[in-house]
Amino acid sequence: MSERIIYADRPFRDEFIEEIHTIAPGYVFKTELQPEDLPNVEISLGWNSNYQEKLLASSNLKWVQSISAGVDQLPLEAFSKKHILLSNGSGIHSESITEHVLGIILGYSRGLFQAQRAQSEMKWLGSSIHYQPIQGKKILIIGTGHIGKMIAKKVKALDMICYGINTSGHPAEGMEKTFSLKQLQEVLPEVDFVVNILPLTEETTGLFDQHIFEHFDSKAVFINVGRGASVKTQDLIQALNKQQLSFAALDVFEEEPLPQNHPLWKMDNVLITSHIAGLTPDFQKKLMSVFLINLKSYLATHDLQTNQVKLSAGY
Repeated sequence: MSERIIYADRPFRDEFIEEIHTIAPGYVFKTELQPEDLPNVEISLGWNSNYQEKLLASSNLKWVQSISAGVDQLPLEAFSKKHILLSNGSGIHSESITEHVLGIILGYSRGLFQAQRAQSEMKWLGSSIHYQPIQGKKILIIGTGHIGKMIAKKVKALDMICYGINTSGHPAEGMEKTFSLKQLQEVLPEVDFVVNILPLTEETTGLFDQHIFEHFDSKAVFINVGRGASVKTQDLIQALNKQQLSFAALDVFEEEPLPQNHPLWKMDNVLITSHIAGLTPDFQKKLMSVFLINLKSYLATHDLQTNQVKLSAGY
């Protein structure tokens, strides 16, 4: 009889492997696969693109647990055709990304990024440094899922006014007002900080283009911790040069790593971080809190209890 394999694309601590064995004693857990193993993989924890063709050719693959919230890099159409379940890591990175966003808001508002550049040039800026109060500033969170709600909760403690954008404009916890994605350009002139955490779909690819940037307040700060391809980078550069917005903090890019000769590197009104916003202490524990719940429900009913992705929507 062939093995039934749970494959993980990275090592996990023994304590979690033991829990997997306890829940699924009829399965073998592997982090390395031989060619003869590929047809027997039923559950994939993470996704190894090197194995993609053969995993999808098998009739045994039933469920993929993504390690990230975004799943646009996965073969969603193939999963749908083969009725493969997909769950994501939504919520795992909420605290880390929220702290990243708070760091940007505070760093910009107190002139810390400007001071750091001045230090490298041994310049004393004195009172000429940019600073502004945070209290009463309006922040627009584009994407009101786990991360958006966590950001809303934290910025409320700073006495900021929080608005949200989602597909339909439905109310979201912590948001004083919510709007639909179609209303984005109507809301943008009113806000001081714009945070993009949208998943990448057909609708959101290239969303932030020249037309959208024209609606920003000239003093606004744009923070992208969502997906790089949701922003047309050249349009953003032009908008910054035209002072259609004040500052951009970018953690994700259309092309990663960002090429060394890219003009963004030399722009004083840009902060570049290398896709680090989601780096999460004790990541394994948080991911397993999703995976183990779903493993139990999968074995009991072949359904997933939490974080199931609607393949047709892409999130």
